[in-house]
Formats: sequence, structure tokens, C-alpha cells
Amino acid sequence: MPRILIVEDEDIIRSAVRKLLLHAGYDVEDVGSVEEAEQNYDPDQFDLIISDLRLPGAAGTELINRAPNTPVLIMTSYASLRSAVDSMKMGAVEYIAKPFDHDEMLAAVEGILARTMSPAQEHQSDSPAASENGDPASIMYGQCEPMQRVFTLIRKVAPTETTVLVQGESGTGKELVARALHLLSPRAAKPLISVNCAAIPESLIESELFGHEKGAFTGAVSARTGLIEAADGGSLFLDEIGELPAEAQARLLRVLQESEIRKVGSTQSRKVNVRMIAATHRNLKAMTRTGEFREDLYYRLNVMQIRIPPLRERQSDILGLARRFLTVQGNKVGRPNLNLSPEAMRALERHRWPGNVRELENAIERASILCDGDIITPSLLDLDSEGGEEYIPETLVEGNNEQVHTRDTDGTNDLSLEDYFQHFVLENQDRMSETELAQKLGISRKSLWERRQRLGIPRKKTSGN
Repeated sequence: MPRILIVEDEDIIRSAVRKLLLHAGYDVEDVGSVEEAEQNYDPDQFDLIISDLRLPGAAGTELINRAPNTPVLIMTSYASLRSAVDSMKMGAVEYIAKPFDHDEMLAAVEGILARTMSPAQEHQSDSPAASENGDPASIMYGQCEPMQRVFTLIRKVAPTETTVLVQGESGTGKELVARALHLLSPRAAKPLISVNCAAIPESLIESELFGHEKGAFTGAVSARTGLIEAADGGSLFLDEIGELPAEAQARLLRVLQESEIRKVGSTQSRKVNVRMIAATHRNLKAMTRTGEFREDLYYRLNVMQIRIPPLRERQSDILGLARRFLTVQGNKVGRPNLNLSPEAMRALERHRWPGNVRELENAIERASILCDGDIITPSLLDLDSEGGEEYIPETLVEGNNEQVHTRDTDGTNDLSLEDYFQHFVLENQDRMSETELAQKLGISRKSLWERRQRLGIPRKKTSGN
């Protein structure tokens, strides 16, 4: 079982990440600073270190030198994303930007361990990373014909250099497709850089993607490497590509056409070797007709399209997925004999699943925790009894990082990252404007509004908003 050390000074985030990794089957320790890590443990004896970039005392990047044999994953907010890219140049294996969802964190952890653990260690491990070989069938489940077609496409296109456009609703597994494409490609040993285009403020997105020169704009006190350059030799996954502003679209087109980038404020271009994977839940073809998306960029991205069907179109997979999740969750809660009642199975098959596979996984996790016996009933699943739950349009769904809200037996809160979002907004909305809240969370005002709608958090009617 891989050992992971979390170094994070914010108690809420540290607790959420710890619980997530424990549930995924990892052996986890956590501390609040680099100094505390060295006082209590030998950091080099872990299989992975997950550290915040900014910590009291020594920075998280210090662990790169103090644990030279252990890969370090850096966590950071989008406000300090440039520093995170610099940390990769210092030796960090990967970075992940806050706020991140649970699937994103697990994907990063599993990918790092799959690349860095020895074959012997992988054989001994019972973690998800141990069985992951890049084949889509080992990462995703799908027995239905549409999913088998998806797997076939992934296997065919992954070894090539072809640009891929992944289309699908939120919660269908677009990032899992990108990870499978990367792990099955000749670039598997190089980084997979994932970027949520909708989460980066529009004023920063060009600088984040392409980098900038010193003095390029106010506050640019030194030259910075962009995310595309950081992915040189590997793969770049651009999630929610439809949210890119027009100027960034033009720059990205040049990357695809000429394999070169030009930093903001620079007159010189440099060549990059990047395999591009893009994803969206929007209709890019329709957006080209309205002028929201460049037609030439659309055709450059749409060389190979992989469409992931929503769960409501995978009726024959619902119970199979549910049983897989039930096996995992049953083992986690110490009840390996958990089963679904016939009524629960019918409820699962009738439900519309607007949140797709992620919603199903969360429903099973919640039911497994609340179940007192060995049988999961419909009431534990907490689904609309008629399966007619109001459908949430895809344009109102962003960053689905829902996780079950539980309490430890000692009564202390065990907050997920979604809980952290809600906690932060409720704590600060009386003294912050919507713009300030969005900036602190590292998301756009639109994303903040959408999450308020999804979580039912009313907006305070104050003059500051």
C-alpha cells in the first residue's frame, strides 16, 4: 500500500485530502509544515508527498531537495499558478490547482504513482494505481456498446500524435479519457498538464498558458514559463476549451499549426512538442456559427472526436457501475457483503442521473455510510422516487466535485472540498463582494454563481455585491 504524506497548513483542506486518500486505499500521514514533516517522519520514506506551495516557514518546494527520492506533488491556488510551474522546473513531478475536485486529485495521485513506483512495488500494491496500465478498460467501466466504441477509439488514437477533442457532459469522465490517452501514448513518462479553462480568470489565461516576459504587464516582475511550455514533451489537457477568450484562441491556433509559442510581451517564438487533448460539454460547432469560437481552431482540434455518452444513455451499465462502487465502498466501511435491494436497483435504473457517473458514485458512497445492515434500500440512495429529478443544464454545471458530507465518530467535521467551498462563501460573503470571493477561490464570477445555484447557497444582497 503506497504511503503518502500531506503537507498543508489549512486544516479543512488537509482533512479533506486525507479522508479522500484514505478512502481510496492509501496509507496517509499529514502535517502542517515542512519542519513538522521532518520532525515526525523521514519524508524520503514515503511513496509520494503532496504539499501546499505556500506554508509557514519553509516553502513546499523545499521538500523536493529534502526528499530527493520521493516525488512531490505541489498544490497551489490559481493566484500563484506561475510559481507552481516554476516548482516543476525545480523538480516537482506535477502540480494541482485549488480549488480541485476529488476525481482530479485521485487522477493526479494515481498517475504519479503509476509512473514512479517500481514494478515490484506496483505488484505489491492494492491501490487503484497498481492496476492502472493506461488501458481505458482499467480506468473506466463500460460494458455497453457506446462505451466499447469509446475504448476502441482510445486504443487506436492514443499511440498517435493526433489532436483529440473529448465531448461529454460533466461527470461522464472526460479527464479519465485524457489520462488513458496519455498513459497509452509514447509520452507516458512525461507530464500530463491539465488545465480547466473555465477556472482561470480571463485576464490571466494568456499569461498562464503561454507565459510572459518581465515587464509585459503591471506586476510582471520576472519572466514566467507558461503551462504549454511546462507540458513540452508530454500532453496538455485543456478542459472546458469552449471558455477560452478570443485572443487566447488565436494564440492556441498558432501552437497547433506551427508547434510554437510566443510569451506575452515577447517578440521571439520557441518550438514546443506538445500533444493536445481538449474537452468540452458545449457544442463548439454551434459556437463557431455565433462567433464565440474560431472555426479554424475548431477544425484543428476536431481531428479526432471522442464522445462520452451520458449515463442515461448507458442503461445497461448502471447496475454494473453501482456494484463496482458498492464493492469499493463496502470494503472501505468494513462491510464487504453490502448488496442492493431489488427496489434500490429499480430506483437506480429509473433515475435520470444529471450528474452522470460521478453522481452515481456519490449516491453509493452515501448509502454505504448510512446503511446499518447489509442491504442498500432506495431511501439510503436519496434519489427522487420517480426518477424525475429536475435536469440541470450543462451550462449550469461546472467543476462537479460533490462528495458525501460525513462526520467522524468523535463528532468533528470531515469536510470535503465542496464543503470547503460552501464554508468559505458563507463565512466571507458578508464582507466580500462576488468578485473578491471568486478571486479568493480562484474561479470566475460565472463559476461562483453556478456553484451557488447548484449548492443552493443564496447570494447576499449587499451593496458590495
